[in-house]
Amino acid sequence: MRAMILAAGRGERMRPLTDRVPKAMLPAGGRPLIVHLIERLARAGFRDLVINVSHLAGAIEHGLADGAGYGVRIAYSRERDALETAGGIAQALPLLGAAPFVVANCDVYTDFDFARLAAAAEPVARGRFAAHLVLVPNPPHHPAGDFGLAEGRLDAGSAGRHTYSGIGVYAPRFFSGIAPGERLALARLLQPAIARGEVSGELHRGVWIDAGSPERLAALERALGRS
Repeated sequence: MRAMILAAGRGERMRPLTDRVPKAMLPAGGRPLIVHLIERLARAGFRDLVINVSHLAGAIEHGLADGAGYGVRIAYSRERDALETAGGIAQALPLLGAAPFVVANCDVYTDFDFARLAAAAEPVARGRFAAHLVLVPNPPHHPAGDFGLAEGRLDAGSAGRHTYSGIGVYAPRFFSGIAPGERLALARLLQPAIARGEVSGELHRGVWIDAGSPERLAALERALGRS
């Protein structure tokens, strides 16, 4: 099973930090954010990773190289202009193969066991679901949440909603309607699929930090310093 890390974004919320350093390579606990994620994927048995790059792409490719130093093999999906989440995944499909694959945001720090997703991928591979999302309890910066979760299936959930963690399993066919080079946010695909009952999910109550702002990155740095 392959995994893709989304790292092409400009990191606007991180400016001015990301004016010279791509968000994926910002340090936390003495290592780039993306390295924490790569190491956790490697521990879960993932060996083939795809990373999409655009803004300051050279810094990511030079810093991570082919992934051998982390026990993985990295292929890069290069975007001249960042294609947003769904557009970037669609662009990388030739590198991801025909089976369901994991996608994770580069700025997520978590103790989630990615090996759990092998079981979630089975009904996606069989066509029962198009995607499987990992949700987390709503953090202070996103109190309204994103989706409801009932009996393992996502819904719009006007009450009791949880936050999408930035981690999921997707079938390649989920992105088949996106034209090459098209810019499209993942939410544009997820919302109608959830309404059709095609997206399963689970709730992770362990460590999860979205380090997507300077304040949250600083909080992660403090937390790692105490560990």
